[in-house]
Amino acid sequence: MDYIVTVHQLGSFSLAAEKLNVSQPSLSNQVATVEADLGIRLFDRSRAGVRTTARGLEFVTRARRILSDVDALRATMLSDLPFGGRLRLGVLPSIGPYLLPQVMKTLHKEQPDLRVIVREENTLSLDEGLRNGRFDAIISTPEDHPNSLQHPLFVEPLWVAVAQDHKLADRQSVGAADLAGHRLLTLDTGHRLARIVYGIAGTSGALVSDDYEGTSLDSIILMAATGAGIGILPDLFARRQGVHRSEVHVMPLRMADADRTISLMTPEERPAHQATLLVTILRSAAEALGLELLKA
Repeated sequence: MDYIVTVHQLGSFSLAAEKLNVSQPSLSNQVATVEADLGIRLFDRSRAGVRTTARGLEFVTRARRILSDVDALRATMLSDLPFGGRLRLGVLPSIGPYLLPQVMKTLHKEQPDLRVIVREENTLSLDEGLRNGRFDAIISTPEDHPNSLQHPLFVEPLWVAVAQDHKLADRQSVGAADLAGHRLLTLDTGHRLARIVYGIAGTSGALVSDDYEGTSLDSIILMAATGAGIGILPDLFARRQGVHRSEVHVMPLRMADADRTISLMTPEERPAHQATLLVTILRSAAEALGLELLKA
């Protein structure tokens, strides 16, 4: 399985053999043996390189998960640290920079030998990474990761950003009626935030911009500053960064369902107690930032 996953990753038998420190004929024979045993072709070989077949992609996805479980089992047996001493943590880009600094500081103090690797990715990529074993845990919106062990963290309200000359710029907050007829700006549909904004638009009579999807919250701020629409921002970004941007006026959105829930997700097969310390630290950091905690 490791051989096949490595060939897929590198797109080359020779590079895979070099990385795995085995001879290329040995690697090729092992892959051929698996193909013969299963009666399928995992790779199409040509002068242009190696392409993984559709059945090969399915094999790689499942193999990654199994290899991750084997690594986790080995690490757990050899270490008393949470997550076997290495935590691969995925997090939404709109959460990570504003929640994790204090979390990492506290986690290092509590478990100085725990190695933490953090990656920021969108909702779809986080789910894929959790399912195939690339992540040990993710911080995301629980609705998007149903086949996982979920540890509730907090509720995050939403805010709006408008240009300084916008007719709503003199408000301290806005409600559903204030959004009617306006164009809303949000992230691309790979993010749960986009789906929440579509729901807000349907409730308030607003429209979601169909000619612009932000790749970051900063880009939404910039588009709102041009008068292209009303940016919808999560609380942590809005209070920690958005309110300091002179080109826009940022304020809370006061309406039903104008929020998102955030949880820590781990694979279903992973022991729940391994995440206990991380969940405790995350909830404490969220509470210190003024967020409403979800019931554990």
